[in-house]
Amino acid sequence: MLVCVVIPASAQYTYTDSIQWQTYEDFNKVFLDTKKNIYRDHSARVNAVDRWNGAAAIWCQAIYYDMVQNAYRRAEAEGDEVRMAKYKALHNKIYKGEKAQYVNFNFDDCNTNTGWFVYDDIMWWTAALARAYETFGAVEYLRYAERSFCRVWYGSAIVGDDGSYADPARGLGGGMFWEWQPIDKPNPHQPGDFRSACINFPTVIAACILHQNVPEGRTEPTSARPTRQTKEWYLEKAKEIFDWADKTLVVGGRVADGIHGGGPEFKDHLYNQATYIGAACLLYKITGEKTYLTKANRAATYVFNSMCSGGILPWESGVEQGVYAAIFAQYLHLLVYDCGQTKYMAYVKRNLQWAWDKRDQTRGISNGNFRVDTEEGSQIDSYSASGMPALMLMFPMGDSTSGLKGVDADNRDAALNSIFTLDGKCVARQSTEQELSQLASGVYVQGKKKVYVR
Repeated sequence: MLVCVVIPASAQYTYTDSIQWQTYEDFNKVFLDTKKNIYRDHSARVNAVDRWNGAAAIWCQAIYYDMVQNAYRRAEAEGDEVRMAKYKALHNKIYKGEKAQYVNFNFDDCNTNTGWFVYDDIMWWTAALARAYETFGAVEYLRYAERSFCRVWYGSAIVGDDGSYADPARGLGGGMFWEWQPIDKPNPHQPGDFRSACINFPTVIAACILHQNVPEGRTEPTSARPTRQTKEWYLEKAKEIFDWADKTLVVGGRVADGIHGGGPEFKDHLYNQATYIGAACLLYKITGEKTYLTKANRAATYVFNSMCSGGILPWESGVEQGVYAAIFAQYLHLLVYDCGQTKYMAYVKRNLQWAWDKRDQTRGISNGNFRVDTEEGSQIDSYSASGMPALMLMFPMGDSTSGLKGVDADNRDAALNSIFTLDGKCVARQSTEQELSQLASGVYVQGKKKVYVR
């Protein structure tokens, strides 16, 4: 066991914990429609009316909804009761706004303006709503999460589709289909229909979160289209879909965009890498099987070695594609903090510093391309702007010891002697040899300094 004090992060980087919080505030100031409490698609918009008039894409709204939950979770980890109250209140407003905008989460409404007409749009919201239940505990969030998952899996009797699940027993080959067509009068799926990474791995993620949160002892449903499932069923399906997608869409950590019935169609997208990482990490956490962690590391290594230039994350200019970095933040966090893979922190910090340096210094927002200056006052889409604050929220600088979870604020000596994870969780009170021997290798915080435990 070797513990070495390293140079404090503040000596190497100019962004701080307070700056990280401010980037999220600035994002909301520019893009959140505070009358409807949903997000606008770009900075020049006054109102977010609907899909055709100013509202960000329905699936990206789910990513922004994740961000307010992440703000609350970080505040909770840091024991910051003021921010906890603030972001819980903001979450409640956004939840109500999103629900009202999107037909009260009626996932059988397939109108193409404010409704649900692609499977992956629904599944992004499934994961976000399941996290909301995990974060705040309101049963309503879990109910909508399960209904939306089952609607995707089994199809809708109202819409008439046969569901996203490419059931091998029906000769469909396995995995998950991306869409149903035509939207209002669907035909049965065929084996060659598109099965994309962006529905398969989010399905695994959602199933894992549901498995972790639904109660034990449920009776298996008998309906052909149930609205909820058992704890065991969710994990079984998570494993099945991951196994199919991993074998079919992934080579050496590189994730294909999808398959139409032939071979995998490779085009590198950061969000596909991200959800593969997230799916593998969650299955590793649940099962303890190290092969999942190995796969997650391969995918992250592919991102930084093959998709980045100089370690800076790739940016795609196809409007909604700008949100990919925010999704990457969500799931790289799992790999770094939940799975102890702190080796990626140097890449993260480099990206955050570049993003901060290249921001519009008046509005505090980024154009998403961390290598290029954000022109002051220019029109920026919320998708691209989300990357910097999402990463900032998920990867605390750790320069502040105020409000660290589990520490008596009146006992500063205890705070300085204790050891914390980078997101503020106390893991060792006395720093004794016995306590240190129980820590996983990685980077921690002690007395405003980073320590490396090997």
